[in-house]
Amino acid sequence: MPELTTRTGPPVAAPARPTLTTRAAAALRAAAPALLAYAAVRAVGLIVLGIAATAAGKSPHTLLSARWDSLWYARIATEGYGYEIHLPNGDIHSNLAFFPLLPALERAVSTVTPLTVENAGLLVSWLASLAAAWGIYATGARVYGPRAGVALAALWGAYPTAFVQSMAYTETLFTALAAWAVYAVLTGRWVWAGALAALAGLTRPSAAAVVTAIWITAAVAAVRALRSGAGWRWDARMLLGLVLAPLGWLSYVLWVAVRNGGPFAYFEVQAGWGNGFDGGWALAGFVWENLRTNAAAGLGLIAALALVFWLLWRCVRMGLPLPVLVYAVAMVAVSLVTAGYFGSRPRVMMPAFPLLLPAAVALSKLRPAATTALLSAAAVASAAYGAVTLLGPGPP
Repeated sequence: MPELTTRTGPPVAAPARPTLTTRAAAALRAAAPALLAYAAVRAVGLIVLGIAATAAGKSPHTLLSARWDSLWYARIATEGYGYEIHLPNGDIHSNLAFFPLLPALERAVSTVTPLTVENAGLLVSWLASLAAAWGIYATGARVYGPRAGVALAALWGAYPTAFVQSMAYTETLFTALAAWAVYAVLTGRWVWAGALAALAGLTRPSAAAVVTAIWITAAVAAVRALRSGAGWRWDARMLLGLVLAPLGWLSYVLWVAVRNGGPFAYFEVQAGWGNGFDGGWALAGFVWENLRTNAAAGLGLIAALALVFWLLWRCVRMGLPLPVLVYAVAMVAVSLVTAGYFGSRPRVMMPAFPLLLPAAVALSKLRPAATTALLSAAAVASAAYGAVTLLGPGPP
């Protein structure tokens, strides 16, 4: 009897897993509407600034690249640390108050390109602003969908002090690192979250908000696992992320301590600038002084603070994921519980992009024409405020 055989075709290969490049390209395509919307909003700001500065006989390029803190970062990039200004009242403004990542990037870019340090700072800031808008979109889209993510990125570009996003400042670099760190926690990428938080800690002291979001999210996950009876075992990647997160800030603070020969040297440097933790006492005094001398200004400050706390409450009511909510609360706290120049508080709070989620979700539910009109109005208002501020005497 002949042997029966079964004819089969060639083995079918398993579908290839997408490469990192393929995944990044797909993510970029998904984020393209948000990046275009953000770039359009910021372009409005630059156009309005260019017109206003030209009319005032000033250079918009100089206003963006060589004013206020931009000058301090450029000096660090060219000369290193050690520069101080001694004020008549005895205070000392040391450039050790400025964290090293931005000037290091400025120096690196100016070394490998024909750009000056000032222009390198602008390039880093502008590229970082796109990375920040992408991370903000990714976070918003993961929580509330792509339309909300696009609106969130555009709203961040229309923030009242968003003109700083076009300056050689640290806000865009810090926000990019913070937004992607929060997104990494949302997606369970703990090592990435810790590494990004460490880099944020080399950019601004407000990286404490990013570290807090990572640590509290991990702690809550552990408590929930224990309460569920499932037990808890430390994931090595999570543990590594938790360890990495504060290292950027700690390393710089320790370096200043060794350099100046005192364990609290960094805090003494900040005190020379009038900065330091006081639990919000200085802010309360500032509001009271404005109420006493200028009732309208004092009431305006109270209204602004009430809006911030109302937005936080809305974020709580919306049920934001824990790392997003903790990051927002911690950023607001960091912005309000320290002494210092109060005109900078809106700028310092700008990286708290989750505060814009209630508005972004509301915009995402409107018709596209209405959403576009409202975002356009916000862009024009932000541009006008930015031009007035940049042409004014005081730093943002």
